[in-house]
Amino acid sequence: MIKALLKQAGIGFEENYPLAKHSSFKIGGEAELALFPENEKMLVDALNLLKENKVRTEIIGNASNVLFGDGVLNGAFVFTTKMTDCSFSGEILSASCGASLTAMAKKAADRGLSGLEFAYGIPGSIGGAVYMNAGAYGSCVSEVLLSSRVFDVNSGEIFELDPTGHKFDYRKSVFMEREGLVCLGASFGLCVDNKEAICGKMNEFMASRKAKQPLEYANAGSYFKRPEGYFAGKLIEDCGLKGFSIGGAAVSSKHAGFIINLGGATASDVMALEEEIKCKVFERFGVMLEREVRIISNERK
Repeated sequence: MIKALLKQAGIGFEENYPLAKHSSFKIGGEAELALFPENEKMLVDALNLLKENKVRTEIIGNASNVLFGDGVLNGAFVFTTKMTDCSFSGEILSASCGASLTAMAKKAADRGLSGLEFAYGIPGSIGGAVYMNAGAYGSCVSEVLLSSRVFDVNSGEIFELDPTGHKFDYRKSVFMEREGLVCLGASFGLCVDNKEAICGKMNEFMASRKAKQPLEYANAGSYFKRPEGYFAGKLIEDCGLKGFSIGGAAVSSKHAGFIINLGGATASDVMALEEEIKCKVFERFGVMLEREVRIISNERK
């Protein structure tokens, strides 16, 4: 019945969808059902349909900060990657939730607009960036966000949320606190600056990423949040864990804050490695690391 309704609404879908091919980690089993809405109306219609039929639903952008579990994952996975519309009005950039953060930074730079330089090279989507208050090089989304367009699955309401309403903190937002809130898109306040200076800063950040991060391996970015007063990568390195591996998952030898897929890694490998790292760091430093990557499986998130 659900598949028939999706066809009627013109919403593309696939059954038994291989999640590894969508994930930056290149890890994961199969989704029972994967949906690919192309615009806001399709996304809202799909979410309403899934709610009415009590189907477990996961909303996924670029899956660059996600670890999918092994095996067949129950429910529907809604991918926003076809929702890439964006527009400029003076110094304001508005973009749909599936738009690439890096692409938006480049489009802003092409117009001589500054504010998103830090986002250049971050592989996530606009929706994911707002969800986790993504950031790098001393800047983050909360510093430039003007508002986001939000759908509340529980109430069926669509509304605009101002910066205060997002309850931003380090890698946190209201979307993590209130189940059922979905970011449909966001607007950012930028400022006019010298185009060459903007591009120069972006190229500098990109060069730093390539030099310091294990981009040659599949990964999900920084695996752990930064503990107050410490750097997760330094703690892990000081425990002698650079290069340490379980199965196909390993601590990067280039940057210990990254867990990489050496090839053929499973979610179980990554989670076992995570636990080993946390235990070693706590034993030596008394610091309990907190995962930044979101785990989506049949057992936990």
